[in-house]
Amino acid sequence: MTDNNSERRLTRRNALRIAGAAGAASLAGCGGDGGDGGSTGGDGSSTSGDGGDGGATQTRALEVAHWWGEGDGLDAIQDMMNAFTEKHPNIEFDENLIAGGAGTNLQSNIRTRIQNGNHPSTWQQWPGAALQPYTEANLLKDIGQSVWSKNGMKDNYLPGPKTAAKPAGNFVTVPLNIHRLNNVFYNTAVIEDAGVDPSSIETPSDLTDALQAVSDAGYTGMAHQTNSPWSTTQLFETVYLGLTDPETYAATFEEGEIDAHSETLTRALNIVREYSQFYPSDAGSISWTEANNGVINGDAGFIHQGDWAAGTYITNDLEYGEEWDYIVFPGTAGSYSLVMDSFPYPVNNPSPHATTEWCRYAGTTEAQEIFCPGKGAIPPRKDASTEPFNEFSTDQIGDFQNSDAQPRSLAHGLAAPPAVASGVSSAMSSFISGNSNDEVIGELANAYSQ
Repeated sequence: MTDNNSERRLTRRNALRIAGAAGAASLAGCGGDGGDGGSTGGDGSSTSGDGGDGGATQTRALEVAHWWGEGDGLDAIQDMMNAFTEKHPNIEFDENLIAGGAGTNLQSNIRTRIQNGNHPSTWQQWPGAALQPYTEANLLKDIGQSVWSKNGMKDNYLPGPKTAAKPAGNFVTVPLNIHRLNNVFYNTAVIEDAGVDPSSIETPSDLTDALQAVSDAGYTGMAHQTNSPWSTTQLFETVYLGLTDPETYAATFEEGEIDAHSETLTRALNIVREYSQFYPSDAGSISWTEANNGVINGDAGFIHQGDWAAGTYITNDLEYGEEWDYIVFPGTAGSYSLVMDSFPYPVNNPSPHATTEWCRYAGTTEAQEIFCPGKGAIPPRKDASTEPFNEFSTDQIGDFQNSDAQPRSLAHGLAAPPAVASGVSSAMSSFISGNSNDEVIGELANAYSQ
């Protein structure tokens, strides 16, 4: 998460001052008459009528910044980039990897570059409320016509991703992938040995009883890390969803109605405290992947994580449905909690035509069928083929397309703007440190009052 002070630097007045300092030439570069007759851009291609970029001058290579620095994410984005350049050989491509900090290093870099008037063409960004500082400062372009009217995007994105792509009412970004947060994964041998029937776990409190049974059988009940607060934040928000419903969840974590729901928030905190009795003894010093090794090795029963955890089981050659499996987090059936990545379109774009082409491509079934299987995610388009996906991801696609609601994750930047999310993270840190429920809820209320 980012700190409040750094986010406040992106106020409307300051950002507009920064945009003005970038120079009249940069502002003129994203103009154009929107007609069909374009000029030749610096990428050697002809600009076309795309809702505002026609006639714009290509000032430099298409720079796409991202934080996928290793493993499946890096391979997936490079496969997608290679496919894009094959389709657009005249567009000069500049990949800019800024890894580390679970995306915070990239976010800090983007803020600095915006202030210097030298930001990339586009960058990996959580959609939804995470984009609020940019939309409030008028730093993102309305791409409803130039991008979202193409390739059947408006018809084939489900409401959750589509709403997250227009945090201020207009389309400003293109979601590329979806991870699901409300899963509980488990080691089947451990669960069977403990005599637990996962299908009987219907409420968040029922899961406490299952964790107790696993612990009584000699295993770690829940593989979890508390070294960083994000895992506990996502567990807390998912328990809360399991106790309420998507509408109450949105009112609480998107609208900030903390005081109105303090009683249920207290119940959710108490349940997370119950779960904490069954964490690994070294939860405070390990990463989530180290905690998850307990599930892989048969030392732990359950873990709550996004569907990225499934990739670790697959790469360890564990058979889905036989050696590992999952249930929807108890109480959240019908919901598909969203964690997404997207590519926004900044107003002062250094490569307007090429960026439009990239955003259009990110919204196609082809791009999502290339990127998502390698990343262990699913496509936000409902018309993408399931053929490239493994059995687990195919099941997730079915759940997504049949879901009644797609709540946006608080821990991963979609439900609340960055300054609020930072305050929530601090509240969860104090919860982990042992602060009382009243203190934690007070900190949550303060986070939303900023």
